[in-house]
Amino acid sequence: MTKAIFWDNDGVLVDTERLYFLATQRTLAAAGIPLTREQYVELFLVQGRGAWHLVAEAGHPPREVERLREERNRLYGSYLDEGDLVIDGVRDVLEALHGTHAMAVVTSSRRDHFAAIHRRTGLLEYFQFALTEGDYARNKPHPDPYLLAVERSGFRREECLVVEDSARGLIAAREAGLRCIVVPSDLTRGSDFTGAYRVLGRIGELIGALE
Repeated sequence: MTKAIFWDNDGVLVDTERLYFLATQRTLAAAGIPLTREQYVELFLVQGRGAWHLVAEAGHPPREVERLREERNRLYGSYLDEGDLVIDGVRDVLEALHGTHAMAVVTSSRRDHFAAIHRRTGLLEYFQFALTEGDYARNKPHPDPYLLAVERSGFRREECLVVEDSARGLIAAREAGLRCIVVPSDLTRGSDFTGAYRVLGRIGELIGALE
């Protein structure tokens, strides 16, 4: 029986992954480095590696790499002010599960970005806790974030379920010994989700999958 649900953030609760892609793509383009959608999905949403190695390989010194990283983060932060970021159907699902399941957000987002995202969403009231980058040693696809979530929740692994949208998140959940339901985003649709407990078409299907 599922007692705790661990939610990824970007691409699952909020439509922010595309904004991160756009900010990264624009920043790298200014340095003369093209970044395709397919490259982004592989480097960020499968490998969890990022793209700064491309900048270094193009001959940019470490100081310039760091400047570009800061510029990307600034640009992404500005994109987060564009309006309602909550994915359709998420509020209804969280409301239905609230009080029947313990819930937490487990994300690889920076804490400042996470705070900016949820400044106006009103979603955090549904969750007992949130884990962001810096709360654990290694980001997804390593299992560290979900292992810490299990420990923090107080439930056994078999009582916990993960909701993800990417192969990186699925790998992290499976490496932690957890079942994972995948709800692909526009960016990740078509990725390899072998090993997922279920793959859903939209978040509204989650209630039926739990039943």
